[in-house]
Amino acid sequence: MSSDPWGRVDETGTVYVRTAEGEQVVGSWQAGSPEEALAYFERKYEGLVVEIGLLERRVKTTDLSAKDATAAIDHLRQQVDEHHAVGDLVALGKRLDALVATVDSRREERKVQKAKQTDEARQAKESLVVEAEELAQSEQWRSAGERLRALVDTWKGLPRLDRKSDDELWHRFSHARSAFSKRRKAHFAALDAQREDARKVKERLVAEAESLSGSTDWGATAARYRDLMTEWKAAGRAQREAEDELWNRFRGAQDVFFGARSGVFAERDAEQGENLKLKEELAAEAEKLVPVKDLKAARAAFRSINERWEAIGHVPRDARPKVEGRVQAVERALQESEESEWRRTNPEARARAAGLTGQLQAAVDKLRTQIDTARASGNNARADKLSRELEGRQALLDQALKGLEEFGG
Repeated sequence: MSSDPWGRVDETGTVYVRTAEGEQVVGSWQAGSPEEALAYFERKYEGLVVEIGLLERRVKTTDLSAKDATAAIDHLRQQVDEHHAVGDLVALGKRLDALVATVDSRREERKVQKAKQTDEARQAKESLVVEAEELAQSEQWRSAGERLRALVDTWKGLPRLDRKSDDELWHRFSHARSAFSKRRKAHFAALDAQREDARKVKERLVAEAESLSGSTDWGATAARYRDLMTEWKAAGRAQREAEDELWNRFRGAQDVFFGARSGVFAERDAEQGENLKLKEELAAEAEKLVPVKDLKAARAAFRSINERWEAIGHVPRDARPKVEGRVQAVERALQESEESEWRRTNPEARARAAGLTGQLQAAVDKLRTQIDTARASGNNARADKLSRELEGRQALLDQALKGLEEFGG
């Protein structure tokens, strides 16, 4: 018979292992010595030690599921309980018990962690739903659309909830996206309709602009082009391709008209500049007639100047008042000279002036006599009153005498 601290072999070759409950039969051995029998079953024990050690490391260092870990523990426990090895089987049982506790603890930790992750996922999805519902009312079509697409990608990266909760949240999320998509389609459909209306209006404006491009009615046509531009701006934008093509035609028609007008105006400005020089020369010639010495000759010379003036044509508008004012000043001087000559040579006017002078002179003489008489009689008050009246009559007489001198005496 052979034995060690954990087992023995009896005379019949039966192998025993010592446990807390007493000896347990491990098996029988007939192939060799008792020592070899113990060594064989001790190796089987060492194999169990290795397997339990490996399982302990897997549970500790990997994400081995509780289900798989429990299955592995049960498999090893069955081997320990079947007593087919010689060694400290009680210690192995305790290690397996500790391993069960570890797996149970890990299961609870994972359950808590999963619940936390589920709660976080629920909150995250609810936040996505709320944001999507807000975006559904937005009119920032591009940015809101891009954000909704990003929210979908975020949603796909989140864990699933229980089926009911996940379906309810997804329904709200999907409904918000659909509502936004529907509003955006309606908006762009209306925009397309507006752009089509704008295209029709602008085609009409372009047709009119092109029909006016050859006009030489510069003022009225330029005003109409301004009106067309106002209508163009009020019409709104057409589709981009149509807008660019129509605008190029519209501007092209304007450029043709205003280019032609600019050419004509440039020629006119050059011609009017030459006209201004000629009229300035005539104005200088007219100014030499003043002061008037020979009215008849001056009148004849002015008529000649005026005829040449009318034949010259227009001058630049801003220069017109000054050059015309110079000639008009000469014309007024001639008119004043004519009026003076007429007064001097008019017999009737001279006779009226002489008669008026005589009447005033008689009145002045009479007043002086009356003043002398009043003072001689001591009536100074009457004399003072008559003196004041004399002053007025004398002033009128002086003025009449001056007028009479204009008629040559």
